[in-house]
Amino acid sequence: MSSEITAADVKALRQKTGAGMMDSKAALTEAEGDVDRAVELLRVKGQASAAKRSDRGTSEGVIAAYIHANKKVGAMVEVQCETDFVARNEDFADFAYQVAMHIAATAPTYVSADQIPDDEVAAERRIFEEKAREEGKPDNVVERIVDGQVAKWSREITLLEQEHVNTEKHESKTIEQMREELAAKVGENVVISRFSCFRIGE
Repeated sequence: MSSEITAADVKALRQKTGAGMMDSKAALTEAEGDVDRAVELLRVKGQASAAKRSDRGTSEGVIAAYIHANKKVGAMVEVQCETDFVARNEDFADFAYQVAMHIAATAPTYVSADQIPDDEVAAERRIFEEKAREEGKPDNVVERIVDGQVAKWSREITLLEQEHVNTEKHESKTIEQMREELAAKVGENVVISRFSCFRIGE
């Protein structure tokens, strides 16, 4: 038997997810009052909506900067959205700052895997393949080993594939997962377009 959905339940879910009133009420109703399930339903719905938004233009946004307390490491990142209204949103600004902080700590090379040049990927594959063969790995498993090592290497140099350095605060989410959640929350396409990392002496 489904639980009665109260205004307080709806308000609590809205505060937790940033979803609209009607969406929150519908999710709670479908989840029969189970808040955790309602959160998951809204997350899935938000990701589906974000996929539809992904081809929409992003001409607004912010440039966020982070400088470590030692003044020797810093980063800047450009995060774009569709409207000035969202660009001024507190959650949007915090996301950009959190990404800048992560960049300063990890110094990734590319935003996404599709930016890695094909010749660079091919070169890494050759290195991993040669190493696997030198270790005497059977031919039938070499390709699988190489695929796994290339995927790991890609995660290490690609911003969106990395878990945020503050794993406790961000629950071990990747930057891409954080971006998807923000896009679902604000109802707009959110794009990390470019970044720069600065380290004294490098």
